[in-house]
Amino acid sequence: MAFLKQWLLMSFLLMGFNLAVHSKRNFKCPSGCSCSKDTIICVGTTAIPRTIPTDINSLSMVNGSIAELTEGLFVLMPSLQLLLLNSNSLTTIKDDAFSGLSRLEYLFIEGNKIETITKYALRGLRDLTHLSLANNGMTFLPRDLFFDLDSLLELDLRGNSFQCNCETRWLMVWLKNTNATASDVLCSGPGDMKGKKLNDLPLPPGECISTDFIRHQAIPIQSMSADIFSSKEDIYVAMAAPYSNSCVVMEWDHIEMNFRKFDNITGKSVVGCKSVVIEDHVLILVTQLFGGSHIYKFEAGQNKFTMFQTIELFNISKPNDIEVFQMDGDWYFVIVDSSKAGISTLYKWMDQPERNETGFFSYQFLHEWFRDTDAEFVQLDGKSYLILSSRSQAPVIYLWNKSTLKFMPHGEVPMVDEVLAVQAFRVGGSDTYLALTCYIGDSRVLKWSSKQFTEVQALPSRGAMLLQPFAFGERHYLALGSDFSFTQIFLWDAESQSFVKFKDIYVQSPRSFTVVNTDTRTFIFSSSFKGKSMVFEHVIVDLSL
Repeated sequence: MAFLKQWLLMSFLLMGFNLAVHSKRNFKCPSGCSCSKDTIICVGTTAIPRTIPTDINSLSMVNGSIAELTEGLFVLMPSLQLLLLNSNSLTTIKDDAFSGLSRLEYLFIEGNKIETITKYALRGLRDLTHLSLANNGMTFLPRDLFFDLDSLLELDLRGNSFQCNCETRWLMVWLKNTNATASDVLCSGPGDMKGKKLNDLPLPPGECISTDFIRHQAIPIQSMSADIFSSKEDIYVAMAAPYSNSCVVMEWDHIEMNFRKFDNITGKSVVGCKSVVIEDHVLILVTQLFGGSHIYKFEAGQNKFTMFQTIELFNISKPNDIEVFQMDGDWYFVIVDSSKAGISTLYKWMDQPERNETGFFSYQFLHEWFRDTDAEFVQLDGKSYLILSSRSQAPVIYLWNKSTLKFMPHGEVPMVDEVLAVQAFRVGGSDTYLALTCYIGDSRVLKWSSKQFTEVQALPSRGAMLLQPFAFGERHYLALGSDFSFTQIFLWDAESQSFVKFKDIYVQSPRSFTVVNTDTRTFIFSSSFKGKSMVFEHVIVDLSL
């Protein structure tokens, strides 16, 4: 700066004039420094001088080896109006580094190698009018660094390597609104931003908003599934807990903001708990490996679930999944049979009390002899489909025939075998996808297009037990979980039309991820087959903070 050069020249010219006055004072000029009545200039020193007169108003330190500015270094220099710290190999400026300098007007820190400058480094400099942080190689500045600088007139940030991303968004906003004159700030990256002026780069709304999953509650129940349902504004989860031979029902506590135990439906080797609310009937379907499978109904008078119906199993030997859905106003569910000689079976809700027929009754036998693993109901192009995955062949697609009122074989999902689970989901309101969980090889994402499913993405997933889609608003996720590693969370990227790795979370042997929406907060509930079931809160994160 021209001002700085003129000031240094005048300081040296006046040095001789002030020498006589200086010699009269009881003060020894620090080694490596030249001193006058109110000025000290140090060259090549290694530390900030401590013992200087309190009425010194100008301190310049250049070409030294001062690496760090810590709190209170200048507290004994209350009269300083100018401080120059150029070319000192300075790397760190900590909070309150300039405390006590309430009269400081000019601060020059140039030609250093600053790696860290903390948020409150400039706190208290309310009279500062000129600030230069030029040529320090800085890549970002902490949010609100200039908050206390009420009197600032001129700011120089040239010669730095700012990354014009979310971390510098606050600086962009500040530059647009400040009354101070600021030098142009050029972006060093990312690639598409390089060379552009930070002041001229509007970021789209939401560009710097992300999310995270924060551990909220650990529930000491090992479970194979977790089904969330609501009744009379209350939120419940039904958990299939085979190790305790029960279906555990938990209720959301709106005061404590966590789940607490509500009821325990005792059974024998429970492998599935699925809820369905039909008018005033709040039901839980409980499938078991032994002792039959049953439907329990909530009785308000007893405030618990009681036996309502025994499910007709016929040829079901090893139930593996329950899929509940409504179609054309009628309620159905499918019990998937994973035994070699079993038959996956469709059940339909009948409500004819005059004939003593209120409950679910077997309606159609589906897939025979194929060790089915999962079922998924999906509506596509105005038609209803049922997809059954299997350990022994490609997933089979059934189409609902409105004439016969039965599901008819329609085709299969090609090029993939031994699918553990199939989940349908939508992205963008119209596009329908399938998430296929494969224990061996890659799990896959398929898209419905031209009346068939086509693979759009493969996710390496050896040992995977689930590929679970879920969404919060417009943010769509996939959870890829196994018994041998962390659960990988993928986030949908609209630009690439694919899922990208977002983060890892730890759940021991996860079996499901289910969204929980409360009045003010959102969560994901994960069942665990070998450890504690976990609840994670889905939180909004401002990356520009």
